[in-house]
Amino acid sequence: MDHNSQGATLRDVMRCYPTGVTVVAVVDAEGAPWGLTVNSFTSLSLDPPLVLVCIGHDTTSHDRLVAGTGFAVSILSASQRAVARRFASEPSEGRFDSVRWEPAPSGNPILTEAAGWIDCDLDDARTAGDHSILIGRAVAWSSSDAPPLVFHRGMLGSIGA
Repeated sequence: MDHNSQGATLRDVMRCYPTGVTVVAVVDAEGAPWGLTVNSFTSLSLDPPLVLVCIGHDTTSHDRLVAGTGFAVSILSASQRAVARRFASEPSEGRFDSVRWEPAPSGNPILTEAAGWIDCDLDDARTAGDHSILIGRAVAWSSSDAPPLVFHRGMLGSIGA
C-alpha cells in the first residue's frame, strides 16, 4: 500500500510540525566548546528528570557531542535567530566565536541569552536510523521570560513575543 498518495515526502510532512530550537553543546577534552542547532529535543520524564536529543550522524559535531559524559541544551530565545543559523551551518569550528556563553555546572556551554537551559549527565545513548539518540539526566536548569524561538516550514519565528 502506498502511504504517500499525495507525493509528499516524510520531510514535507514533518515540516508541518512546529518545534522549538536549541543548541546542544559540550566542551571537548581540550576545553574547546562545540555545539549544534537541534530541533529534535523533548522532555522525556519528570521523575527522574530526563530529556532526549537527536544528533544526525552526518553532522561534523556529532562525534564530539556523543563522546562526552554529558551535554548542555540552550533553548533559544526569539532574539537568537542568527545564533540558530550560525550553529546550523558549516564549518562547525568557530561557532562559539563572538557568541556569549558561560559554563553550566558541568562546564558545558550554555548561551547567555537563551530562554532556558538544561545541564545534563549522559544517561543513555542509542543509534536509530541516521541519528544518535542521547538521553540526558537533567542535573541543573534555569529559565527566563524571554519568548522562545520556533521552527516551522523551514522558517524561524517566535511565539509569545
